[in-house]
Amino acid sequence: MALDRESVLNALRTVKDPELFKDIVTLNMVKDVKVDGSAVFVHVELTTPACPLKETIKRDVEAAVKKIGAQTVNIELSANTRGPMQPRKDLLPQVKNVIAVGAGKGGVGKSTMAVNIAVGLQRQGAQVGLMDGDIYGPSMPTLLGIKGQTPKVQGSKIIPFHVHGIHAITIGALVEEEKPLIWRGPMAHGAFKQLFSDNTLWPELDYLIVDLPPGTGDVPLTLCQLLPITGAVVVAQPQQVALDDAVRAVRMFQQLGAPILGIVENMSGEDFGRGGAEKTAQRLNLPFLGTIPLYRELRINSDAGTPEKNFEGNPQLKEALEKMVQTLAGQISLRNMQPRGPDLNIL
Repeated sequence: MALDRESVLNALRTVKDPELFKDIVTLNMVKDVKVDGSAVFVHVELTTPACPLKETIKRDVEAAVKKIGAQTVNIELSANTRGPMQPRKDLLPQVKNVIAVGAGKGGVGKSTMAVNIAVGLQRQGAQVGLMDGDIYGPSMPTLLGIKGQTPKVQGSKIIPFHVHGIHAITIGALVEEEKPLIWRGPMAHGAFKQLFSDNTLWPELDYLIVDLPPGTGDVPLTLCQLLPITGAVVVAQPQQVALDDAVRAVRMFQQLGAPILGIVENMSGEDFGRGGAEKTAQRLNLPFLGTIPLYRELRINSDAGTPEKNFEGNPQLKEALEKMVQTLAGQISLRNMQPRGPDLNIL
């Protein structure tokens, strides 16, 4: 039987997205098919830029098309669609996914995880931005190695730093070093909005990671009011006192209509225990994104502002971080195939 476009599409209907459990034709992931004799070209658009199973999809597509007689199969993978998630009023139309990283209490490594999520997604081939939304205690100048540097300005807009392959902005680079930031509620709301959207010139991004202050205050509410975020990641330590606060953070995001993409257990080990965050995720029927043990290298690289070394040195640390990032990317993919919830309108 001669190959044609329809026979190729029928073959591709046997290829299922490993996370969504539907075939890639039904999911509208097949954007183009060309047939030239026994040679076939297929363009597949992934549901998230850092799709952790893209090689599996590519392998399955090739096998399905060769099964019907193709001799050569050229597969192009891309991720250019936003899916059903649309920013309200096009506040950030150039950003495809906004991911909040929060915690119920301080000191659990939330900012460290936000940085490594951003760098990890970038290493998967995505365009990534990172906003230090922890306006009470910004730690990104240290974690990114940009202490003492000031961002460039274009007109009335701040251009984010481009470091470690990501685009980053922090209020810590705009105020005097070591100066305490004392904000009342409306001031915090206004400062966050200006830094997040009004005064920052973000480029086109697949992901914008927003590191939020710990707790359940004004800034998470402001973020959820500004635009429907793709989802939130909650960082916790495994001991019970930290897990109690993590659950409060989960409930806050749920009350604000922000989907929970998962929980991360940080600093797992003998000193803080292990497994508590995973059990909590199971109890709350939420995804568990992974365990990050308390490695010495993670502390050293964080203090030195060299997060990319976390993915290049200790193989166990590299594996733990990459697994966490890939699991998160999969959850974002699942979320983007679901309908968006109603806009939040709290005055």
